[in-house]
Amino acid sequence: MAASETAVLATAPGTPAPGRLASVRHRLGWIGMVCTGIVAVVVLAALVGQFLVPYDPTVGSVVQRHLGSSAEHLLGTDQAGRDIFSRLIAGARTSLVGPLIVVVATAVAGSMLALTAVWFGGRMDAFLGRVLDVLFAFPSLLLAILGVAIFGPGLVTASIALAVAYIPYSARVIRSVALRERNLPYVKAAELQGINGFTITLRHILPNVWTQILTGSTINFGYAIVDLAALSFLGLGIQPPAADWGLMISNGQESLQQGFPEQSLYAGLCIVATVAAMAYLGERLGGRAAAGRSKQ
Repeated sequence: MAASETAVLATAPGTPAPGRLASVRHRLGWIGMVCTGIVAVVVLAALVGQFLVPYDPTVGSVVQRHLGSSAEHLLGTDQAGRDIFSRLIAGARTSLVGPLIVVVATAVAGSMLALTAVWFGGRMDAFLGRVLDVLFAFPSLLLAILGVAIFGPGLVTASIALAVAYIPYSARVIRSVALRERNLPYVKAAELQGINGFTITLRHILPNVWTQILTGSTINFGYAIVDLAALSFLGLGIQPPAADWGLMISNGQESLQQGFPEQSLYAGLCIVATVAAMAYLGERLGGRAAAGRSKQ
């Protein structure tokens, strides 16, 4: 085959560029690639983990308590004889579903409040600002505990209560970025053309603050994992015998004192690794998006 034909085939539509994967690796770096792998494994475990677990994560055996690592039990067993590896995989789902609820609810509600305050300004901005100040008076975890105490423990209740506590933080950050966009000439030009405020906000302002929303959501995701794990640790989140990383740390306290730290140790490592990976990727993602916008 001629060299020219080879070049045409190499650059034909649908053919991946040979350096594309290398370019991604270069932008993320080896730390970013490791973080991507960690997040991918956790998401995969959350999606199909129930089909991969070798044992039922909620059923144990008294005669198999505190077994060490072996071919049958890769990470050993806990104080109830349940396979720790199976519970870690099963716990990935609850440990990600809750933060996902928090992030989505926070991003939607925070963006709506921020954009409403920025567009209308004046009394509306002042009123929403006072509402957010009231929510700022309560620490996020304390507000979540209050919500769980009123409506009862559970994943959904804890997630919604935590989302309410996160909204003022997201709304304040989004408002500051949206306010800058609101005063730019292109918005004034759109107003002079008779375009209504809802259309301008949806089509012009929102896309330009999307980077901040995405970056903030990634950061909130990591915080939500830690806070929901803390609620489960306190017995206010996921309830036994369900598998959850925070609950596993709580259940492993007694075993830890007896010299069997595996359950708490592995669950804690999963939380730390996932939060660190999400935070790093969120920072790189936000930095790349901001750099791309500055070049436009």
